[in-house]
Amino acid sequence: MQSDRDAALALFPLPQEVVRRLDIYAELLRKWQKTINLVANSTLPHLWTRHIADSLQVQAAVPEAKLWADLGSGGGFPGLVTAIRLAETPRARVHLIESDQRKCAFLREVSRETSAPAIVHNARIEQVVDHLGEPIEAVSARALAPLPVLLAYAENLLAEGAIGVFLKGQEADQEIKALSAAGRYRIIEKSSITASSSRLLLVFDRAAEDRRGAADEFGA
Repeated sequence: MQSDRDAALALFPLPQEVVRRLDIYAELLRKWQKTINLVANSTLPHLWTRHIADSLQVQAAVPEAKLWADLGSGGGFPGLVTAIRLAETPRARVHLIESDQRKCAFLREVSRETSAPAIVHNARIEQVVDHLGEPIEAVSARALAPLPVLLAYAENLLAEGAIGVFLKGQEADQEIKALSAAGRYRIIEKSSITASSSRLLLVFDRAAEDRRGAADEFGA
């Protein structure tokens, strides 16, 4: 019978070094889960497919992005998985923003043990998201807040050209309809690889796209 780990790795064939780092992550999560609620206990038997593979599709959706911001990182999904996936990529960096101090301690330990290129910010999102000190190329979040709230958090990053990559469930359509500034954004919906009821939303600021297109046209 195929294990949960094998099922996840069948969805995302990875270099052995990345798998080794993810194994360390999974082991540390199970250890810390005994004292900190990092994921729902009911999902632990499916840690690899429910959380790790689910997060791997975020980085896979924008493989060219090296500089990421992850909002409300919690136990590290998807941001820490993205950082581990990019550990061998030159100049890659993932900013993990999390307000819970104990979860930040966990994120730092996993980052240290896996040599993941992650910077952990122990603060509320609105306090640091616009002050990361470098041009963010992609911004992610998973199970954090409704889409209008996510876009409010990420508004300035998207306006500067970052791509939003948000994992959403069955509520995705309703949340898109609830956007008061829907015309400002171009949203691409992709089916989740790990859950038929979930979607991956790619969000582009139209004005930033127009500026990029003009720059490309004139060779800037």
